[in-house]
Amino acid sequence: MLGNLKGNKKTVGLKQSMKAIEKMAAKEILIAKDADERVVGRIKDACTKNNIPIVYVDTMKQLGKACDIEVGAAVVCLLRD
Repeated sequence: MLGNLKGNKKTVGLKQSMKAIEKMAAKEILIAKDADERVVGRIKDACTKNNIPIVYVDTMKQLGKACDIEVGAAVVCLLRD
């Protein structure tokens, strides 16, 4: 799953992912299991309401590395084509 992040259109981070969900542009959301629940709770609720699948990744560090950024990422949104 993480291997295909570099080639796909995506947003990284809470604010940009939330915007994509609100615009109905989100195809799938990846959430780090070690992310603070206060941070990702809103995203989870929005995904449930809009029937967007959520995939959980072990750590924020792994998710950030898969997105080719040097810091951890709590949320990544894969965008529709």
